[in-house]
Amino acid sequence: MDRQEITLDAVLTEEASALPPWKRGLDLLLILIAAPGLLFIGLLLALVIKAGSRGPIFFRQSRIGYKGREFMLYKFRTMAANAETDTHRLYAQKLMNVETPMTKLDAKKDPRVIPLGGLLRATGLDELPQLLNVLRGEMSIVGPRPCLPYEYELYDARQRRRFEAVPGLTGLWQVSGKNRTTFNQMIQLDIGYSEKRSLRLDLSIILRTLPALWEQCRDMKARKAELQKS
Repeated sequence: MDRQEITLDAVLTEEASALPPWKRGLDLLLILIAAPGLLFIGLLLALVIKAGSRGPIFFRQSRIGYKGREFMLYKFRTMAANAETDTHRLYAQKLMNVETPMTKLDAKKDPRVIPLGGLLRATGLDELPQLLNVLRGEMSIVGPRPCLPYEYELYDARQRRRFEAVPGLTGLWQVSGKNRTTFNQMIQLDIGYSEKRSLRLDLSIILRTLPALWEQCRDMKARKAELQKS
């Protein structure tokens, strides 16, 4: 066996460990069950986005996933076309260096967000196109959120351990407080998931996702009420 064959075998073995049969099977089963409803919701969201803002319906962005590999992630667009990104870059760098909750920029009237974009982001509906990434094996239903390349460059060796699991639509961090947690708490939760992943844990996270999203929407409503008073 030559060097090229050994390398190919190593890659295939690594991919199999990244998405074991039970996890890949769960992903495909959930997509199959939910497909009719998701297609209907997706069509409605596409109409909302098109009616409320000029530009494409979908948004594509390079992200970092399993073992630091880069892939193209899909979302419903929630910001104005060609919105600047320097604000997010500086904000992300700040959150990585301070022990404060990871509230989103759009929690304080981000002018880049399109009409109803904040609601789509709070409910997680903007993430639905990532099911295409799940079908392609780049993501799973459950796993750490993929980060941006410039964020990955700032991670140290310990923090990069969160990429030992395939990224997901929802995860342990998302159902454990998310915007109320700090960056280091997120890292610890994601590392914990990558070490303890199991069918039981994935099912638990999936069942806890809707209540977590509901709580996130309540937080967004409370923040809007505070802004209106100020």
